Amino acid sequence: MDVVLLSRLQFAAATMFHFLFVPLTLGLSLLVAYMETKYVRTGDETYLRMTKFWGKLFLINFALGVVTGITLEFQFGTNWSRYSAYVGDIFGSLLAIEATAAFFLESTLIGVWIFGWKKLSAKAHATVMWLVAGAGNLSALWILLANGWMQHPVGYTIRNGRAELTDFAAVVFNKFGILQFLHVVPAAFVLSAFFVMGVSAYHLLKKQHIDFFTRSFRMALVLGLVSSIWVAVEGDQHAVHVTEVQPAKLAAMEGLWETQTRAPVVLVALPDEKNERNLIEFGRIPGLLSLLGYHDINAEVRGLKDFPKDERPPVLLTFLSFRVMVALGTLLPLLCIVGWFLRNRLVENPWFLRIMLFSIPLPYIAIQAGWVLAEVGRQPWIVYGMLKTADAASPVAASQVLTSLVAFIAVYGLLGLAGYYLIAKKVAQGPDMAESA
Repeated sequence: MDVVLLSRLQFAAATMFHFLFVPLTLGLSLLVAYMETKYVRTGDETYLRMTKFWGKLFLINFALGVVTGITLEFQFGTNWSRYSAYVGDIFGSLLAIEATAAFFLESTLIGVWIFGWKKLSAKAHATVMWLVAGAGNLSALWILLANGWMQHPVGYTIRNGRAELTDFAAVVFNKFGILQFLHVVPAAFVLSAFFVMGVSAYHLLKKQHIDFFTRSFRMALVLGLVSSIWVAVEGDQHAVHVTEVQPAKLAAMEGLWETQTRAPVVLVALPDEKNERNLIEFGRIPGLLSLLGYHDINAEVRGLKDFPKDERPPVLLTFLSFRVMVALGTLLPLLCIVGWFLRNRLVENPWFLRIMLFSIPLPYIAIQAGWVLAEVGRQPWIVYGMLKTADAASPVAASQVLTSLVAFIAVYGLLGLAGYYLIAKKVAQGPDMAESA
């Protein structure tokens, strides 16, 4: 394997591992803030216990997210120095804002929340948690704007052999980045909701702390229902914009080789990139791709053969990741709808609680598939239409990258085991022990 592929694998491993923790941080902070607000308004001690129990799980998850995220930014210097030199004027400014205006704020506020229980009024303490949630989601905004710029670069000029920022507002209001934010962050809320519902289902199946976990389940259910429906609806708008600015990605998502009007969606296929066709096709729905991409059933959709071979994304991985994301994105709101009808009879329906318990991994898989789609579907470009990935890697030996890749996997694997052990331990202890810990 060459240095470019190894560097991509290393960045993918670090990013996907980091993103096991980020979504839960975003959504759980919101739920904890709401729980604490309910305590402040009602004086009900159950809400205080909920705040402390779920707050401890939030803090463990946040710590893991911080540790795994630090190494990502270093890789822009160690593995992708040519990329950093070429677009650092734009990309670097967005990361700097994220770190100084959002992440440092979030970290400081979390410290205030942890040590401020007896030093702040109940109302002020709850306000701090809302600020934590806001800062965390603000951090996500800047990261997604940076990625959105890589997907659809705007507001720059090429001068002296590098990209220089000319219009900061164009970068901030880049439609691709905004749509990503409106898709990814609600998806994180879905993940958080299913985590809370799954943990609550575990205890309800054991008939432990029934009132506590019934309330937790219902709170998360509302967030999960609204967010999952939002993700599905917004995904349509995102697909339309991808059709406009990344037509090769759209063609790969659907395994469409020939340009055609009334382009179909194929439910199941096995794309063969070598022979430029699909070996297997099942479930063709004529005109649906044209309708989804252009909101016009008769619209023409460009096929992969219309693009040079060296500018096509890997088709099979893009095709499969899209279908995994869509399938799970359809299942999750359906589970929430069922939950809504059973919300007052949860303990009487253990079959549904078991489904929700074993559904905890599903949003994780959906989000990871979405990131694979976004990043692999952009290839061979690291900045779409502007800079190819092969031209962005650092001039280092492949053996160096391989060594660091192995080290990353080993260290992150141990870190992940330790982190999830702590989370599982706190979950098993339940609210009473978590509060007294």
